[in-house]
Amino acid sequence: MLKKSLSIAISMVFIFMLVACQSEMSNDKEQSKYHKITLMLDWYPNAVHSYLYVAKEKGYFEEEGLDVEFQFPANPTDPLSLAAAGKVTMGMYYQPDVIQAVANEGIPVKAVAAVVRSPLNHIVFRADQPIGHPLELEGKKIGYPGIPLNETIIKTIVENSGGSYEKVDMVNVEFELGSSLVSKKVDAVVGAYVNHEVPQLKSEGHDVGYINPVDYGVPSYYELVAVTSEKTWEKEQKEIEAFWRAARKGFDFMEKNSEEALQILLNQQDEANFPLNKEVETESINILLPKMKSELGFATQEKSSWEETANWLKDNGLIEEVPNIDELIVNILP
Repeated sequence: MLKKSLSIAISMVFIFMLVACQSEMSNDKEQSKYHKITLMLDWYPNAVHSYLYVAKEKGYFEEEGLDVEFQFPANPTDPLSLAAAGKVTMGMYYQPDVIQAVANEGIPVKAVAAVVRSPLNHIVFRADQPIGHPLELEGKKIGYPGIPLNETIIKTIVENSGGSYEKVDMVNVEFELGSSLVSKKVDAVVGAYVNHEVPQLKSEGHDVGYINPVDYGVPSYYELVAVTSEKTWEKEQKEIEAFWRAARKGFDFMEKNSEEALQILLNQQDEANFPLNKEVETESINILLPKMKSELGFATQEKSSWEETANWLKDNGLIEEVPNIDELIVNILP
């Protein structure tokens, strides 16, 4: 009787092991149906990334045969450098910075999508001491995060208004933009985003206004673009195209159902490292939607935008030569 029971037990263990192995093989087979795509975001998840989380939640990536993973940068330049090195499939970065990296350092990347189609970087001031025109920046202290592009933005809007950039006092406040402004250490800041710092300051009870630099001569550059390496593009062109087809479906849903799209993002937020304020993100998504939409279709790129931005950077000494735009960009969506 003992031998019989032992035999039955051994048989049951064998059956369980066989079922487990078959299940594991089935899972491996299921996974192999999907092509792995890694996308490094420009920052922690926030409203601008809602369409991506929608595409994942709704299964749009899976419909295209993709297994998509989102990663977050440890350093600001990671999305560009890791994409260029092939460590991630794509990275989200900023059009002027992409042009500078290609022109000045020869970084081998291609821009495959334009996500935000006009600058989010605005000149922000306190409402109790409003700045109604760039000429009023003369004699003022302007805080910025030590990035030359921000100096160029101020120089452009002041000089295009007939003023002198030499009369503006630029103060490097690193990334303490909001605190420097509300503490009156500076009169205004540049480098603050209209979809983040502005609603954030308002939610904290600070009344602020802003100047859109595009209104005073700064080109309407793409704030956010997606880049990949030249080698990755050669190997994974079809999969990258599939990714942006799915992402477009995500944006279409986001545009029609912004509250639900934002809630999908909020459900996936990194609360431990970067908790989101729903009020701030709601205002942010409303600011972003018109800046992300294009008559040509979400994520499409226009060569003229890249040329205008590159020429502006060259005219202001940020690059020596305009890179070959035809080699730099690919327009993957009709």
